Order: sequence, then structure tokens, then C-alpha cells
Amino acid sequence: MTVRNRLDAIFRPRSVAVIGASRERRSIGHEILRNLLDFGFQGKVFPVNPRAEAIHSMKCYPRVGKIPDPIDLAVIAVPKERVLEVVADCRRKGVPGLVVITAGFQEAGSPGRRLDEKLRSAIRKGGMRLVGPNCMGVINTERSIRLNATFAATHPICGGIGFLSQSGALGEVILSEARSRGLGVAMFASLGNQTDLHANHLLEYWERDRSVKVILMYLESFGDPARFTRIAKRLSRRKPIIAVKAGRTAEGARAAFSHTGALASGDRATADLLDQCGVIRASSIGEMFDMASAFSAQPLPAGNRVAILTNAGGPAILATDACIGLGLSIVPLRRQTQAVLRRSLPVDSSQGNPVDLLASAGPRHYAAALRALLRDREVDAIIVIFVSPILIDALEVATRISAECARVRKTVLACFMGKLRGREAVEHLRRRGIPVYSFPESPARALAAMARYRKYRERPRGRVIRFGADRAGALRILRHARRSGRSVLRAEEVEEILTRYRFRLPPSCEVGTGAEGVAAAVRIGYPVVMKVADPAIVHKSDVGGIVPDLRNGDEVARAFRSLKQRFPGRRFRARIQKRIAPAQEVILGMVIDPNFGPLVMLGTGGIYTEVIRDVVFRVHPVTDQEAGEMVSSIRWIHRGPEARSTAVEANRRLARIVLRFSQLVGDLPGLGQLEINPLILDKKDIAWYAVDARARLAPDS
Repeated sequence: MTVRNRLDAIFRPRSVAVIGASRERRSIGHEILRNLLDFGFQGKVFPVNPRAEAIHSMKCYPRVGKIPDPIDLAVIAVPKERVLEVVADCRRKGVPGLVVITAGFQEAGSPGRRLDEKLRSAIRKGGMRLVGPNCMGVINTERSIRLNATFAATHPICGGIGFLSQSGALGEVILSEARSRGLGVAMFASLGNQTDLHANHLLEYWERDRSVKVILMYLESFGDPARFTRIAKRLSRRKPIIAVKAGRTAEGARAAFSHTGALASGDRATADLLDQCGVIRASSIGEMFDMASAFSAQPLPAGNRVAILTNAGGPAILATDACIGLGLSIVPLRRQTQAVLRRSLPVDSSQGNPVDLLASAGPRHYAAALRALLRDREVDAIIVIFVSPILIDALEVATRISAECARVRKTVLACFMGKLRGREAVEHLRRRGIPVYSFPESPARALAAMARYRKYRERPRGRVIRFGADRAGALRILRHARRSGRSVLRAEEVEEILTRYRFRLPPSCEVGTGAEGVAAAVRIGYPVVMKVADPAIVHKSDVGGIVPDLRNGDEVARAFRSLKQRFPGRRFRARIQKRIAPAQEVILGMVIDPNFGPLVMLGTGGIYTEVIRDVVFRVHPVTDQEAGEMVSSIRWIHRGPEARSTAVEANRRLARIVLRFSQLVGDLPGLGQLEINPLILDKKDIAWYAVDARARLAPDS
């Protein structure tokens, strides 16, 4: 087969062999063969079953090697014990594409995982591509292909959505729901165990496919998150990607060492990763379809200014609350628009925003009001709500709405709660590209997603910036710690690494007696802070290991005695550090996530970091655009005119520190966790000082 892309063998085959085709109704092999025929596959179909001469009046072959024609795609639905034998036969036949429906592989414990490894090895040796195993199959509705190689009961409508699912069980639900909403599918793939092809492969394939306009994903894992990040960042600037990510909870095993590790566990990192890539996250399958209905049928709104047109006050209030809560703006209408509405609508109707036509309004009133809103340059999108009174024909209202929308290109979503001919009205609007929802909050959520996506597409791509640093010296520190058998770095080692990357640190010194402490404080200059210098004590403030704001020798001596009594030991040590008056405290950290790799975190710092949870994550490396967004996303408050005057410069400098930190993370792969908390702003010179830091090595691989 001569193909432009190796995945064409799976999604654009000229011939398909169904291995495991069966005469038994309701068997998987029977349903796959029937779907290929009923959906109108434009190529050749060959049933394969050694115990049947013909199926569906088609000649049946004992094995794929006996088929005289070339085969592009083999759909395998045989017992798991026979899969490897069948794959070997396909390799000898030269079949480039496989879909293995059969279950019982890596999801079935150790024996299944061993079988899965053998399958992967066989695929690689044969240079084949595989969807599955343990999957539902693939679909391509393109008119010249018409491929439905699944056992789903629902035939999809032809359209522009590419859908990939890592759950075969959800496949039927997804196809059925899409059809019931009138959503057209371009391609569908149930990836199953992803022994060969992953979500990333499909994203790359659909990136270049003109038939796919919007991409929907049900994800349980990212496969290669770094690759997903690269692909999704690029692809989402061209096509919307809407995802439901399962698995929102996770163990907090990393929490003991750093705030960063604790906050990175669970769902937070996933949410920030998707946001970083421009992927729109839906909280459920239903919400994903709500969003897909809007993205696939309507233009992106030019802004976040929304007008609401209704004939019922309650639903309009719900829509208004939802819009405002989601960051959309319910804007005042222009005076000219209000004048037009006064002339066109009943006297008692409201010409503000929402525009309330009252229950007696009919098709003519809806048309006039919508016409005025569509022509208002201060309105970017419109939500049309219709609750059908007994005597108002919903279909007539829908017909007038669609006629007005056809004249002006603007984002319009509808919420129809009509009784009289309500179903016909909904179908009419959907056929004309106007999404219809059952409840008023749904179009608000869809519009908010569209507005966020528009902002992502408009923002600059950003670039990774490098600074001067002593990488070789920092690596020597890590190697020395590892050779010494230590996983946690000493305070002076962490400080030296930060110094080699040109972070500002307050002057400090480690001491072993009260007299040494007083002498060090004199050299450093008062006021000072004293901390217990024990690498085993990570969160010093939690255990009373910090004495702040010491202003003379007597206070230093007393603090040393107090800490020594609190932490008795043979070799008690303390660290004296210059006190920086905090104008602002932030936390800057990194952790190696098992799914995403290095994560960089910025947030409100101090002892209440995990309580406030005002943090943002980005997958390494961080670009200059992303660093600025991380800084602006933190909800700190600059108080007073002096703070406001320095805020812009302080934020600019903090963004550069985030970039320098990101470079450090990339340069030192031996680090498992690194955290600066707090990073304090000194408002006198608008400089950020790394006041306390801790680091731990990654496990030696």
C-alpha cells in the first residue's frame, strides 16, 4: 500500500480483513463485519474464519494469508491465545495496519502483560501499526472511505469531529450521544491498551487532516506527557482540543519533603498542563459535548461580551449568573440598539441586557430583537432562551431565529425549553448550525470555553530563554552528594547551587556556639534570623526551628540556647541569616512528576502555602510568555501607593527568576525536588531574595 502516512492503512484502507468474522449474531466478529457492510465501506471486505465457507453471502477465507488481494487493514477479533499467531500471519502477508479488538492483555495481570510484550515485539518486527488491543475499533466517515470497523450499535453522522477514547466501554455511549445531539464525526478511535499507537499519534495524524475540525478526547493517561505538551501546544493553535481527563485523585507520597510535592499531587498539575497547552478541559462527557456543539458549529466570539435574549426571567437570571461566574461580561446595549428594541417590542418588555420579551412574545418579536443584537458592535455573542408558552409555536420561533443568524456572522447559542413542536424546533436549529441546550447554564459554559480558547490562540507563543550560569559547578555538587550516599542536600549545598545560577541570597553563616552566632550576626549586620541547621528538619517553622528578627547579641545568644534545648543532639548547629523585611513572599519549586516529568510551581509563599493553595504549575521548560502568565495568575495584593508603583517592575523581575529557575531545572536532571520558600521581595531595591531552600536528589536510575 502506498500511503502518505502510515496511519492511512488504519483510517483510509482500500481493503479490510475481519479475522474472527462470525455467523453468530451478536458476536463481535459478526457485528464488525455487518457494520463495515451497512455503513457502506468503499473498499474490499474479506471475512476470515477457518470454520466457515461464507458469511453474509461473502466468501470466507481460512486465514489472511490465503486472501489473494493485498490487505491494508486487519481487524482481529479472535481468542487472545490466537492473537500472536494471527499477527504473525498478517506480517507474512504484509498487512501494514492492525486493529486488535481482543481483550486479556496488560489489563489482565502478569500473564496478560507478558502477552502484551510479545504483541508489541511482533508489531515492531513487522513494521506494522496497531490500534488496541482491548478496544472497540476505528471509524472514518469520509465519503470516499465510509469505514466503520467497530462493533458499536450506533452509526455516526458524517461531520468534522475527531474523537479518541482510551476507554472502549465508553465508545458506544460517545457515538450514541454524538448522534442524538446531531454532532457529526469525521474519525473515531478507541485506543484500548495503547500497546503501539497512543493519543499523541492520533493528534499528530489529525493535525494534518482537513476533515477533522475539532478534537475530543477521553484520557486516562498521557502516555508521553512531554510529547503531548509539544504536540498539543502546536495543534491547539489550529484546532480546538476538548478533553475529559479521568483520574482526578492521586496519592500525596511526595508531600513529606516539600510543599511543591504536596501541591503537585492529585489533579492540579493535570489542570495546569492542559491549560498550558491550550486544551479545553471538560468536567464530564456531557459538558464535553456541550462545548463540542458550539465549537463545531459556531465562529469563535470576538470577545467575552454577551447579550441574553429571553422570554422568561428565571432562565435569564441563571444564564446571567453563569456567564458572570465564568468570566464573561453581560454588557450594556448601545443606545441605538435599545432604541430599535423599543420600537420593535411590546411596551412591557425589557430593553436592557438581558432582553426580556415576556411570555407573550412570538416569532416576529424574537426576529426583531435578535436582528438588533446581531448588529450591535458591542456584543460578541448571544444566548437565545425560549421557554414555550402554550400558544407559541417553537418551530416558528426557531425558523425566524435561524433566518436572522444566516444574515450576520456572530456567535449564537440557544436554550430551548419548548413544548409545542419543541423537538422539531431543536432539530431545525441544529441542522442550521445553531447549537441548542436544555438548560441555560450550558451555553454559558460553552461560550466561556470558546472565549478562553480565543485568548489562547491570540497570545504569543513565547520562547525559552537562557542565562549565564555555572552548570558544571552545580553538577559537581550533586555528584558529591550522591557519592556521599545522601539524597537530601545540605543547606550550604543548595545555597551554592542557587548562587551558581545567580539567585540573590541573604548573607548567612552556620555556627556551633552562641558566641559564634553573636560574632556572625555582627559581621552580617542586624537584624538577623536564626534557624536550626539540621537537614533532617525540612519544615523548620512547623517545629519551632526558626527565631526571627534578632536585633542584638543578647537576643542571638538566647535564641541559640533555646534552639539547642528544643533540638538536643551531640552536634547542634544553627544558621544565622540576614533578615529581609518581607514586602511579598512567594514559593518557587520543582518536582519530578511520574506522569509529566519536571514541573515548575510558583505561588503565594510562606508557612500557609498549602492552606492558601494559590499556586500555578507549568511543565518544564517554561517560556517567557508562560513565566509572565504564572506571575500574573498569583492572587497577591500590593498595598499602598508605594507597593503599586513597584509592582510592575517586581513582577517583571520575578518572571525572569522563574525563567532562570526553569533553566536550572533543565540543566540539573539529577534533582528530584527543589524548593525556594520563601522567595522574598525587598521593596528597597526591588530585588527577590531566596531566603530558605531545600533540595533532594532524584532516585538514581
